Amino acid sequence: MKKLIDRSTLALAAMILVLGACSDPMEPDHDHPEAEGVQLIMSGNVIASYDGDTQMWTGELEVDAGEETPHIRVVFVDHDGDPVELEDDTYLEVDIEDTSIAEWEQDSPGEFGGHLHGQMEGETDVVFKLMHGQVGSGHADFVTQPVHAHVHDDEG
Repeated sequence: MKKLIDRSTLALAAMILVLGACSDPMEPDHDHPEAEGVQLIMSGNVIASYDGDTQMWTGELEVDAGEETPHIRVVFVDHDGDPVELEDDTYLEVDIEDTSIAEWEQDSPGEFGGHLHGQMEGETDVVFKLMHGQVGSGHADFVTQPVHAHVHDDEG
């Protein structure tokens, strides 16, 4: 009987050591920089950027009513402004406060970019979210403060 207990104890101790050596899947991966900001890039130019430290935007979104912007690439960056390496199970979600004024369209669900459509003249707020999990049911890893989107009268 004593031999059985000793082997069980030994097996349990070995299992604890092996599991303890593995990283916790719920812990963030610290090998990669965390997103601390966002750059919105259109036609090769940064049109707006968000600093997570100050929680402030530089720049705004603009489009004419009845029009859409060229493709806007959304890049999540670290504290130095360098793009962060994103995992395969991350995606972009964009929330627009008033979709009667503007809408966001992605060519494929979750892609890190899209087009802003001007629905009617006015101003609304847009929030960009770095999501983790399955598209449509994940959780937010990084959320910006709202950036203003101005939709101009298409005649002027």
